[in-house]
Amino acid sequence: MRTFAYCRVSTVEQNAETQAHQLQERLVDLRQDRIISESISGGVMAMERPAFKNLVDNKLEAGDKLVVLKLDRLGRNAIDVLSTIELLTSKGIAVQSLDLPIADLSSPEGKLMLSLMTAFAEFEKDRIRERTNEGLQRAKAEGKQLGRPLANDTVEKVLEAKAKGLSQTNAVKNTGLSLSTVKRYWNGRKVT
Repeated sequence: MRTFAYCRVSTVEQNAETQAHQLQERLVDLRQDRIISESISGGVMAMERPAFKNLVDNKLEAGDKLVVLKLDRLGRNAIDVLSTIELLTSKGIAVQSLDLPIADLSSPEGKLMLSLMTAFAEFEKDRIRERTNEGLQRAKAEGKQLGRPLANDTVEKVLEAKAKGLSQTNAVKNTGLSLSTVKRYWNGRKVT
């Protein structure tokens, strides 16, 4: 059985070396060339991440094990994490997250734990959505304007340039606005 590790950080300013070092401390059989790292948001679906997709498609084989330091390195979306684990187990690859007490997430115990975690994650997501909607309704009832403020100054700049007889291209040069912004407001249309 070969052991691979996947490290992910969300931004290029962050560094996956800390994750790799922690994994090597805990997994004595982990070879440096089997640690795959990338900088990409956890919001990107697992199989849409280039390094992870390459790992799954071209390196991992039946009988291998994939280890992550924490389950959220596989992704933020519980459904995507579960489907990724299901994909890996269907290929005969064991999955382990070192922050969980279950060694093999593809085992019946691991699947039970993931199902419970998914249920709690979905419950929390629903609660957040509910609280957000309650807050929006309260703000509306209090008469607060929601959303992006109107771009009245921008509209005025564009209409003044038009009134001067400038073309849209010259209006861009004269106002410092982008062409798409000038076109958007050329006929006096406002942001709503």
